[in-house]
Amino acid sequence: MDLRKFRLDEPAQGTFSEERDEYERDYARLIQSPAFRRLQGKSQVFGAGTGDYYRTRLTHSIEVSQIARETARRMNKQYPFLERKEHPGLILDPAVVECASLAHDLGHPPFGHKGEEVLNHLLKESYGLAYEGNAQNYRILMFLEKRAGSGSGLDLTAAVLLGINKYPYSLEEPGRLKGVYVMEWTDGIRYIRDRWNMPVGCSTLEAQLMDLCDDIAYSTHDIEDGIRAGKIQMNRTFFEDDRLVEHLVQEIVNDRGNYEVGWDQVDIPDMVKRVLTDYLAQWETIYAACDREASRTRREMKARWVSTFVGKVGIIDDPVKGWKKVTFVHEGRQDLELHRTMEILKKLAWVTLIKDFRVQRLQKRSEIMIRRLWDSFIVPENGRLILPPDWLENYERHQSNWSWPRLVADYISGMTDAYAEKVYAELFASKSGSIYEMD
Repeated sequence: MDLRKFRLDEPAQGTFSEERDEYERDYARLIQSPAFRRLQGKSQVFGAGTGDYYRTRLTHSIEVSQIARETARRMNKQYPFLERKEHPGLILDPAVVECASLAHDLGHPPFGHKGEEVLNHLLKESYGLAYEGNAQNYRILMFLEKRAGSGSGLDLTAAVLLGINKYPYSLEEPGRLKGVYVMEWTDGIRYIRDRWNMPVGCSTLEAQLMDLCDDIAYSTHDIEDGIRAGKIQMNRTFFEDDRLVEHLVQEIVNDRGNYEVGWDQVDIPDMVKRVLTDYLAQWETIYAACDREASRTRREMKARWVSTFVGKVGIIDDPVKGWKKVTFVHEGRQDLELHRTMEILKKLAWVTLIKDFRVQRLQKRSEIMIRRLWDSFIVPENGRLILPPDWLENYERHQSNWSWPRLVADYISGMTDAYAEKVYAELFASKSGSIYEMD
């Protein structure tokens, strides 16, 4: 048996064409799933529906998949050991990376990170449960999504499931903030990892590449959106503002997840100023070359930075974990300078977009809506009256391993921004549409 292509459930007989590769089936199952379609209505940075220019979770996921697929193709030519397929976790199949990238954000609830934060708080404060976007990915793929003949959701191949698993831990482990819910970990991900003989705490090369390409997209595409929206102003007054530098430095210092890129080796304020100065100088050069056309300049800046980052993606030995590491590489060693540069650009997008007071107002509104939706559904006697019948039927079939609070979190987290607002309006506004609208 091919350890990379096996599925947790046997495929339904007579439902597929023999001409299609297993990863092509995964691709088809993903893009035809309701969860994938709903990404078009979920916020990336700006609220979904804010305008016809800005990215949503759907367009972001597609862009990540394109970057990851092409990078995998290039790396297969660059690193001969990949062709030897020494271990199922030390392979870079472009089709697997593409599928993993398309699926990596399925677990995000409406209203972006604020929605995730609120649902996690609501579950934890009263029920001791967690809500985490990466874990919810697996809940969707392995349980909530339905496919004929499968008891494991979409029943994706082992390679794609582990290609999404950038946090290879159970959330039940003490101190874990990211990982996999215990049901999907115990019944699926840990089983696959054991069969593959994956080292503890290590992700496959495909998961690592997907994760890095997600960061590349975030640090380039979201800045493009920010410039287009006028939140990032391409002038010296904006880029030389001491308050901007202070905010960026504070975000870096507070982000404990990025200490491994060597911030202790540099003067952080000095590097932040240098990156901002160089970024603006590059903009001014390209702006002049593009006949002072801002839209062309934005696209060219994005393209050049994506090319810069992607061109440095490589594989090195990780002596700490005894595994291979996908990272930025320069002369055979990890390029920490480029990693820190990417982190500064990510923080620039975060500080100027998410921290904008108008976005914060929208997030406060989103928090109010999610909390009131939760209060409406969380008492079973009331929730049963206003939840869709198919959800209740599914709950009745699986209630032995599906608690009511988790059901409510699953239902709310699956909503698009617009659908959450619609349900909220039906419950709390004086009038909203027709009762005959289909949910």
